[in-house]
Amino acid sequence: MPSFSLAALTVLELAPPAMIDVAAACGYQQVGLRMLPAMPGGVAYPLMDNEAGLKETLARLDATGVTVADLEVVALRPETEIAAFSAFFETGARLGAKHILVADYDPDLSRFSDRYASFCEAAAPFGLTADLEFMPWTCAPDLATASSIVAQVGQPNAGVLVDALHFDRSRSSIDDLARIPAHFLHYWQMCDAPAERPATTEAMIDAARRERMFPGEGGIDLVALACAMPADITISLEVPTAELAKTMDAKARSQRALDAARNVIARSLDGADHRGSRDG
Repeated sequence: MPSFSLAALTVLELAPPAMIDVAAACGYQQVGLRMLPAMPGGVAYPLMDNEAGLKETLARLDATGVTVADLEVVALRPETEIAAFSAFFETGARLGAKHILVADYDPDLSRFSDRYASFCEAAAPFGLTADLEFMPWTCAPDLATASSIVAQVGQPNAGVLVDALHFDRSRSSIDDLARIPAHFLHYWQMCDAPAERPATTEAMIDAARRERMFPGEGGIDLVALACAMPADITISLEVPTAELAKTMDAKARSQRALDAARNVIARSLDGADHRGSRDG
């Protein structure tokens, strides 16, 4: 079994120390921390600006043995200044984080690529990868665009982040994924969703941020996706369920996500002896 990380969006009501305790109690090896909001005014826990909160988070990591997989969310826009992320990088290094989730909100792909390359260079001394998550409503809407950008910048810590939901909604394909160099893939995100795609971009965004399904309970072919991914990279379970959260606590939802993901991976292992055989 690969290692599993509890994504921030699954339990966004929990501050990092409480989230770490839930992850440990359920059997996750890692967590992802949302230190920057996904959108202006969104929920985030900026530990780089909260020394007491950072120390408490470090103490919970030390006590539980849970580690930090990734930090969220860096939205690179035309006006973004890379120098503004110094404290973010330094805090990530203190937390022992491995990856940063990056999103493209610059319609000029040449300008974005230059800024993304600079971001990768700035993150590298702190031991952090910069993983470009393609999402249909961003300026990197699909796997082909994201992988082309990562190839173009040529930074060793640049990567493509595959989220099962966005992979499906962007109509990216397993054949596309098979052509991606394995060293572009540092971790990936698992969830499920109805087979029928939302009719509007607004509905797609709302579903992505608020209402997903637990792995194996929807219409995405997660077994095929798992078979196509490198076997030894972390799987982040990103399953926001806003309605269910009204009646089911964070620990119960986190446990349900983990149990469901383990079942998907077990099924993929049963039918894919070739998993993990990709070349780097």
